Amino acid sequence: MPSTLSTLRLQEFLRLPAEAVMVAVVLLSLPRRARLVVSAVLGALLGALTVLNMLDMGYNDYLGRRFNIVLDWGLLADAQSYLKDSLGGTVTLALTVGVVVVVILLLVLMALALVRLGNLLDRHRARATRATLLVGTAWITCTALGLEVGGVPVAAEHTAGVVKFQVETVRQTLHDEAAFRKEAGQDTFGNTPADQLVPDLRGKDMIFTFIESYGRSAIEDPIMAPGVDRTLADSTAALAKAGFHAKSGWLTSATYGGSSWLGHSTTLSGLWVDNQQRYRTVMSSDHLSLTKAFKKTGAWDTVGVMPGVQKAWPEQKYYGLDKVYNAFQMGYQGPKFSWSTMPDQYALEAFQRLEHSQQRDKPLMSEIILTSSHQPWAPIPKMVDWDTIGDGSVFEGIEKAGNNPADIIADSTRSREEYGKSVQYSVTALTQWLERYGTDDTVLVFLGDHQPIARVSGNHASRDVPISIVAKDPKVLDRIADWNWTDGLRPAHNAPVWKMNLFRDRFLTAYGSTPHPSGS
Repeated sequence: MPSTLSTLRLQEFLRLPAEAVMVAVVLLSLPRRARLVVSAVLGALLGALTVLNMLDMGYNDYLGRRFNIVLDWGLLADAQSYLKDSLGGTVTLALTVGVVVVVILLLVLMALALVRLGNLLDRHRARATRATLLVGTAWITCTALGLEVGGVPVAAEHTAGVVKFQVETVRQTLHDEAAFRKEAGQDTFGNTPADQLVPDLRGKDMIFTFIESYGRSAIEDPIMAPGVDRTLADSTAALAKAGFHAKSGWLTSATYGGSSWLGHSTTLSGLWVDNQQRYRTVMSSDHLSLTKAFKKTGAWDTVGVMPGVQKAWPEQKYYGLDKVYNAFQMGYQGPKFSWSTMPDQYALEAFQRLEHSQQRDKPLMSEIILTSSHQPWAPIPKMVDWDTIGDGSVFEGIEKAGNNPADIIADSTRSREEYGKSVQYSVTALTQWLERYGTDDTVLVFLGDHQPIARVSGNHASRDVPISIVAKDPKVLDRIADWNWTDGLRPAHNAPVWKMNLFRDRFLTAYGSTPHPSGS
């Protein structure tokens, strides 16, 4: 079996596997009892590798990478939660039971099948030996001549390749843990005194906002781009009318299709956090996050708005947030929109009501995660009059009239169309909030955390996401003039592209922070 859905074709199965020849040689050389044991073990192993291939297909399609057998088991629980939110508990339970049954059947039936084949080889030992020699010779010949069927080599050693890849992945994963822990212990701004951190932003209300799945594809894909580009152009004009101006560029995300927290932590830590092990290392470290730098100064109050968080969130400490509002702490009484617990417009209005509008002795630094553009992009909220939002009940009719998630998940074209609409909604909600509530001292930094899944962005899409800085004070944007970012909310195709982990240091430097390394 191939490791991607796009290569799941008939010709992949019209091949001579070298592993089968080697297994036949081994089984023919063993006595009966040993043969039965070896057959059962190899059969079960083949079943496990089949399951692994299926996981690879799913992970490649959704996350743009293969399954990591050391780190990725925990994500299966997240996948189950996503299905429950998108398709309902009954369907998710049925799918979960079905998956478990299929896995057990694969392991058991593969083992029984190989035991049976081993017995057949033994019963017809002479003919089996000749056939094995003949197939082995054919495999060597096909390899030497490079014979192909439909562009696929006839001679295969895919299973051995899968095993080799996973063994190497395990080795690299274990080695990476120690190397990355050392890297996280070094920080360009780790010992910077409080009064030397972001001095050029003192007095500003800072807002760092991540828009779920807001990727380059939303701006440049021919199906999605027209609507999104129109929204960005209209929003740029509306903000300019309100006195705000923007500059935009591209960041290459550390994740793809999901695992948003890896994108958030990469942006804010200045470290390349592309797996769960690295994430845990960073969260338990003293490496200075960009948001914590504002707290360290003592010149800002800090708050997080996290509508996607529905359980304990110890990361609050790492990000230096005095207070965090999760999905249950913003007073929302309306319907969920599939995975998203509330519309972005409500989350922003709640932020305004609970924090941004409050009188305080210090400016406010906020981290906000907007979730309405999270897959499966159905149903999608619609904008309502800001004065009618209330407790969110106004969204009930919109949710009921929306698309069924199951209809969108199964249709690639509709997924792309609805994804584009969801990005338009999130950008509109954020920019309208800024028009309505932003002040002369408001500075907004907003970006995507990753590209949408391959079914939407394409099998060969980049990992780039847009990022914009918006402010009324011209001095704020003057500080990043040498970045050569594009004016407005839509980055040009040839605007600079940085790795996402580079943003923290460049932002701190641009706004006057003085490097004082730690851990070197």
